[in-house]
Amino acid sequence: MSNLLTHQLKELGLRKGDVVMVHASFQSLGVSDPEDVVKGLLDVLGPQGTLMMPALSYRQEPAEFHDNQLTPSCVGFLAEYFRTRPGTRRSLHPTHSVCAVGGDAVGMLDFHGSDTTPCGRNSPFNLLIERKGKILMLGCGLWPNTTMHAIEERVEPPYLYGPEREYTLTDEAGKVFRKTYVTHGFAGFTQRYDRVEGLLDEAHLRTGRVGNALCHLIDAGPLCRCSVRKMHEDPFFFVDREMV
Repeated sequence: MSNLLTHQLKELGLRKGDVVMVHASFQSLGVSDPEDVVKGLLDVLGPQGTLMMPALSYRQEPAEFHDNQLTPSCVGFLAEYFRTRPGTRRSLHPTHSVCAVGGDAVGMLDFHGSDTTPCGRNSPFNLLIERKGKILMLGCGLWPNTTMHAIEERVEPPYLYGPEREYTLTDEAGKVFRKTYVTHGFAGFTQRYDRVEGLLDEAHLRTGRVGNALCHLIDAGPLCRCSVRKMHEDPFFFVDREMV
């Protein structure tokens, strides 16, 4: 199965040495073993490539306590499998951490702990843009694209930020400390990141099948440029107001 997935991923446009952020609906792929998906991705990327998946934990309980070794991800089965897979590293953030393996995993993850917002300049989501990475949406549509938050932080539209919150964090070495972060808000708004489909051409937003699922591969740099330009025209382009 991993050989078939490797072929499909190459057909979609993933290449050796790429830095890629993967969002996935595992069930939609029609694959029984999540390791087949991870191995298929790693086979394409090769030892110099970097595989990342979000390990978001905004639903953790209690909300203000985060253990970087133990707190699970809340964004799907494949992301949580990847988090617990031997050799995977995790960036330090109470709600918007990222997991990675590969050639540039350390460089992509290790400075996230210095940020005070979810997707700031040192976050893997922002570094993905800077390093001309790719975003792979495996059967989950275009909506759950966390890199869009890093793009929004560059523009700071009116809906983006919420209140400050103090967290107690335990890092991978077991050190416990407290830190205050500015949270994301979105109060009264629904995210509509699927609208990038109308902004990117086929060269930068490719669509194809992986397993049984319709998937999308996005170039992060062009995504950032067109999204920033659109938000300067209309700060509310990527959200809808919720009906009261």
